[in-house]
Amino acid sequence: MASEPDIETAAVDLRRRLARQLEKGGQLRSPQWRDAVEAVPRHKFIPRFYRENDAVGVTTWQPVTRETVGKEEWLRLVYTDETWMTQFDGHDIDWADPKPISNATPTSSSTLPSLVVRMLEDLDVQDGMKVLEIGTGTGYSTALMCHRLGSESVTSIETDEGVARGAREALTGSGHSPHLVVGDGRVGHRAGAPYDRLIATCGFRSIPPAWLEQVRPGGIILTTLRGWMRSLGLVKLIVTGDSASGWFSEDDPSFMIARQQDAPESLGMVPEPDDGTVRRATYGPEALTSSGPAFMAQLAAPDARFFSTAVDGGSVSTFLLDSVTDSFAVLAPTDDGGWQVRQGGPRRLWDAVESAVGTWEEYGSPNTAAFGVTVSYDRQMVWLGNPNGPQWPLPF
Repeated sequence: MASEPDIETAAVDLRRRLARQLEKGGQLRSPQWRDAVEAVPRHKFIPRFYRENDAVGVTTWQPVTRETVGKEEWLRLVYTDETWMTQFDGHDIDWADPKPISNATPTSSSTLPSLVVRMLEDLDVQDGMKVLEIGTGTGYSTALMCHRLGSESVTSIETDEGVARGAREALTGSGHSPHLVVGDGRVGHRAGAPYDRLIATCGFRSIPPAWLEQVRPGGIILTTLRGWMRSLGLVKLIVTGDSASGWFSEDDPSFMIARQQDAPESLGMVPEPDDGTVRRATYGPEALTSSGPAFMAQLAAPDARFFSTAVDGGSVSTFLLDSVTDSFAVLAPTDDGGWQVRQGGPRRLWDAVESAVGTWEEYGSPNTAAFGVTVSYDRQMVWLGNPNGPQWPLPF
């Protein structure tokens, strides 16, 4: 079994290997961030974590500690490019006797290093800049920024007291002392403003106005926008005073949604069999799951969620429910292989989804890099092609 000095020696080699992997993959592009990846001991920030069991059936997470898998395997897993879960359902884990976890929702994690590093590179920091991080999590990304910029230039906000306590201990133990705040990331941290950069490692439904106030003109906001059905994607905004605008990246990395913006527990009112009006549907439920159409569906129905179930022992129908307006759309298969939709409530949800997907197809079915965002204190819009193109409001 490896001793502590052996672990530290092995960790140095593993960090160098991880840095080479991230450089080869294109996420790591500068010597400053490479120095940070090679210096920051990720194993100090995730000494214990959970990984998903790949067995068929109910999703189960298995604890990974030095004791459960052995020091060598534990360390190897720490330095793989994977996301490891560290909390479920907002509850601290009893690491004195960790058990497998099922039927739970992850609420904190150590994000895969390739995404963390890619975002830090996209943040385009320069020496002397001040950064506000929303979502401290384990503190690993915070430590990378401290190594790059100095602890005095980094402020990080974490909403969960237990998670924040663990991050503080790991950061202190690694020689870093950023300004750590326990609170709601949506309000930022006015005492440290103005910031040159703001990076959020949790998803938000829209850009909080406080961020516009606290990031200086010319500064950058980098965050994932997402809804209750799916992630929209990573967006990089340039602040111009009382507004900001920018573009989505061409991929759609996903983060857990900020807890203050999580969906209500109830999906909404399930309609009675005779509620609503029926028409033939142009698109079926694949519009909610296919990458491009689902992006449009999230924009068109920002307060909705969906599920599929067999109705009265027959065919499977898909229910799209809006818990804010109690609107609904129910998609059911037809005998000729198509779909019909039954809609009701103040919003015709499927009309909105089909209109958005149709617009996307008219523009050539582009990826997310064709979409931009413009935000101000009273209006936030996603647009296609340019700010004068088709637009969809963010929930604000």
